[in-house]
Amino acid sequence: MSEKVCVIGIWHLGSIYSVCLADLGYEVTGVDMDEKRVAALNQGTPPLFEPGLQELITANIKANRLTYSTDLSRAVKGASCVLITFDTPVDDQDDIDLSDIFTTANKLAGCLEDDTVILVSSQVPVGTCEQIKAMIQKKKPGLKFDIAYSPENLRLGQAIDCFKKPERIVIGADSSKTLEKVEKLFSVVKAPVLKMNLRSAEMTKHALNAFLATSISFGNEIANLCDEVGADAIKVAMALRTEGRIHAKTPLLPGLGFAGGTLARDLKALRKIGQEKGYETLLIDSVFTVNQRQNGIVVRKLNRIYGSVKGLTIGILGLTYKPGTSTLRRSAALEIIRQLVDHGAKVKAFDPKADMTEVKEHAEFALCGDVYAVAKGSDALVLITEWPEFKDLDFDRIKLVMKNPVFIDTKNLLDNEQMTAKGYSYFGIGRGK
Repeated sequence: MSEKVCVIGIWHLGSIYSVCLADLGYEVTGVDMDEKRVAALNQGTPPLFEPGLQELITANIKANRLTYSTDLSRAVKGASCVLITFDTPVDDQDDIDLSDIFTTANKLAGCLEDDTVILVSSQVPVGTCEQIKAMIQKKKPGLKFDIAYSPENLRLGQAIDCFKKPERIVIGADSSKTLEKVEKLFSVVKAPVLKMNLRSAEMTKHALNAFLATSISFGNEIANLCDEVGADAIKVAMALRTEGRIHAKTPLLPGLGFAGGTLARDLKALRKIGQEKGYETLLIDSVFTVNQRQNGIVVRKLNRIYGSVKGLTIGILGLTYKPGTSTLRRSAALEIIRQLVDHGAKVKAFDPKADMTEVKEHAEFALCGDVYAVAKGSDALVLITEWPEFKDLDFDRIKLVMKNPVFIDTKNLLDNEQMTAKGYSYFGIGRGK
């Protein structure tokens, strides 16, 4: 019989961890308290869209390597490792909510077996693993268990490949024995392993996301200046990426600010550490400032074109947080739509994969069945989520039904010269307009 593991908290992170560990040979039970979600998962339907996820879940359920349950005690029994994989939520101020994780820790104290490893992969502030350990020890003093942290590095739309083919695996624990156990768990994944103590591993996640956020804000600051002087920010970013001290994948391309809460929650965590320790986080504060301002660029560009957005009909292409997923949670599109509506515009929108349950929560825009319905009568189209199918639209047909052929491309997905040749007033970001 294959080794048994338990994965607790099944949304994006837990879906990927549970199915990938099963696909790599483990006997996996995924646990979630949402009965409808568990029932759907056992029928092969994940809680959100991710390329290849549904097919992989179905295959591993059929192979009897994967099941989902609401019964924590039964799922933990006999498991060598219990993984905590909640997608930790954040509020509108990007402050993290750890209630699900701490509730799980209390429940685990009542059913965890000796010598089990608790592996936390949820995005948590430094010191959280020590809090989890203390809670369990207080509730069940005689229990012998290990705790470790391995920061997830999944990306929506590419998550399965990110899990199975990582650039490296970071493992944090405060004993060599625990580090060895977790390294053995991940031995089915071929990647370099970096071992460190708990707090260093937790800080690694903060530092990585803070670096990515800083790069995005830097690239956008340069792009905005490029717009003012007639330079091309994409060419500038490409030149920077060929510099040996800057990686070719560093996120420097112009666009909107980072969204979704993933990066912001780590910036908030570092800022909080600074506040508690009396250290002023000047760089992190500036990254926040630039990012908060960036998504206002759509209204600013429209104001330059029309003088005001009041009374305009604006079409939005793309609602999801990013391509390759169905979630609207904390997406830039929703923030931009709110700004447009607040300034008096009427908004229509289309997205090929948006979760309809989430869409129904938003009455501030009209959802259309296709791009052409969005374009009809619009004063401008704004491309926000870079779904690849948006490259292959019939732009001649779209222009004919628009009130004014103004196109704002926040991801620079389309060709500037081709769109201009088709008769559009085309505006990218950082392209000198």
